[in-house]
Parts: sequence; C-alpha cells; structure tokens
Amino acid sequence: MRQSMRVVFRADAALQMGVGHVMRCLTLAQILTRHGAQCEFLCREHPGNLITFIRAKGFPVHALPVETLSAAGVHDDGDPPLAHGAGWLGTSQRQDAAQCAAILSGIRPDWLIVDHYALDVRWEEALSPYYSRLMVIDDLADRLHLCNLLLDQNLGREREDYVSRVPDGCVILCGPKYALLRPEFAALRDYSLERRRLPAFERLLITMGGTDNGNVTGKVLQALQWCNLPPTCSITVVMGATAPWLSSVQQTASQLPWPVDVRSNVDDIATLMAESDAAIGAAGATTWERCCLGLPSIVLCLADNQRFVTGRLRDDRIALTISQEELEMNDGARLRSVLNELRSGLSGFIDAAARVTDGSGCEEVVRQFRALQENNHARCG
Repeated sequence: MRQSMRVVFRADAALQMGVGHVMRCLTLAQILTRHGAQCEFLCREHPGNLITFIRAKGFPVHALPVETLSAAGVHDDGDPPLAHGAGWLGTSQRQDAAQCAAILSGIRPDWLIVDHYALDVRWEEALSPYYSRLMVIDDLADRLHLCNLLLDQNLGREREDYVSRVPDGCVILCGPKYALLRPEFAALRDYSLERRRLPAFERLLITMGGTDNGNVTGKVLQALQWCNLPPTCSITVVMGATAPWLSSVQQTASQLPWPVDVRSNVDDIATLMAESDAAIGAAGATTWERCCLGLPSIVLCLADNQRFVTGRLRDDRIALTISQEELEMNDGARLRSVLNELRSGLSGFIDAAARVTDGSGCEEVVRQFRALQENNHARCG
C-alpha cells in the first residue's frame, strides 16, 4: 500500500445512535495507518460525539455542525431521512454532501469510507467527484450504494443480500470473518479459549455499549437481584465515559448482594472479556469481540435493526437472547431463565462462539484494499 494513500471516514457517534459506527471505523483507520495510509474523519457534532476521542488517537477530524429539523422531521430541502437513520444525520443528505464536498475537494482522498445508516446512493453520487473509490460499511441491506467495496460483518448476511444494491464489479464482503476487531482480540484468543477448557461461572461481565442512553445496564442490574448467581460470583460493568446513567448505575450496583465493579472509559476491554466467564451485552460490534474470545453470552436486542443478528445468534445456538421488554417483565423471570440455561451449557456456547470469527477481519479487509489499489495502478501503468 503506497505511503501517500489518503483515506477519509464519514461516521458519527451520538447519545441516540451510540458509538459503534465510529469505533469500528477507528479500528480500521488504525490498521490502515500501520499499512502506510493517512486517515482523517468527517464527524457531525452530535451530543455524545467522539470527536475529541478520535483526535486523541492521532487522527484529524473535520467537525460538521448539527442543524435543526423542521417540525415535520424533514429538512427544508424536502429530503426525508431513511427509515433506519431517522433523525441520526443532523441535517439532510443533500446538505451533508455539500458540507463534506467543501472539505473533500481539498483532500481528494483515494478512498472515502462511509458508515452511516442515514446515507445512501444519493449522498454517495453527489460526492463522487471528490474521491477515487468508495467503501460502505453497512448492517441493513436496505438501500442502494454506489461503492467499490462493501462490508457487512453480520452473521447470516450473504453476498446475495447486496448484489442488486451495488454496482457490477463491487467487491462484497459478508460475515463475521470480516469483523473489524482491534488486534488485541486476536492476540488474546488462544489465552481466552485455553482458560475456558474448564468452564466456570464466577466472573460476569456486563457491557451495553458506550452510551447506553436507555439505561439498559441499570435494568439488567435490577433484574439480576432476582437471579440465582453463585454466591462467589463477581460482576464487572463497563460503560462509556459519556454514559448519562453512570451515577445511577453505580447506585444500583451498590445494592446487589454480589460485588460489582463499575468501570468507565476502559482501555482493556479485550482483557476483561478474556478473563470473564460469561457476559450480558448489547447486540453490535462487541458481539464479534465476545465470539472471538469464546465468551458465552446473553445478547440483548435493543433496536429493530438488531433483530436479524440476534435471531441468527439464537437460532444457531451461538448466544442466548433477550429483548428489553422481556428484561423488565415479571421480576427478571426471563433473564433468570436464560442465565440458568447459559450456566448449564457453557461448553457448547464457548465452542459455538469461538467458531464465528478468529479476529483477523481487519487484515482481511486491508488485503482487499491492497488488491483493488494494485489493480488500479496496473490499469494506469
């Protein structure tokens, strides 16, 4: 990969949408940088954004302002938001493209990488004069794209889900084989699987994402008081530094009969997962982190766009699942039931999870970058 290759990411984080899109882009940016690329970000200044965090990691960020939707939820230019990204963009696609064009015109990146449910082929086409190639990171398979490379890292997703939504010749990468995990997960995989040869249930990890705007962590802790955890069990809760319910969760944790360690803004989540015996976590990118380490899990479906993934996890017996509604019903009866089921079948869930991904997805994606780049140089030579 040539030293001068420039890559720009367009992704957002916010209290409403969480931090997953930015975090997986940041992971890919770090790997691309190690291969010689120069990476920058375009991010909108939503409440709960990660602009300062990205800059602290050494990447330039071009901040885009948040605008106000009309009373009807549609911008003045008449561009309605997409179904799964309603209200997430902070402006219309047309205006977002215009703002990005003003920045990209001075960069002219070799690759533009977009990871955003509220952007589609209209935005991509408007910006096509300003980049050489486009990569789309998607989870939904619900809209058209004008891209050279498409990644959907979700379990059960197939090439056929996208072939009619992208141009001929687009390289389509599907499945957790390509999950964008940081290198420490692959590095800890052998250790994590080795310590699970004799399964135990003494250390429970709870992770509901970086923001947890709905205080699902607190609801899990409340439901746990009705569950039959071993008296020697200890619980670790991980939350983002900007999580609005952090102090409330700490108060709830102090009332449980087991020791609960509430941590925020951790930088060793891979180690915490490797040393935990089981987890309760949100569906999202952390699902593939847990799988890489063979961590048996209960996965919460917190949004409609997660139903596809949680359904496959459940049907393939890779993890047990529970909805937010079930979590809050009948004094935690559903959580109590799935915890008992998880404890009784730890070995099976460890093996099933570990088969999903080995954590080398980023390197697989970079190989595709290099192949496309080399093909371009061959045609131009």
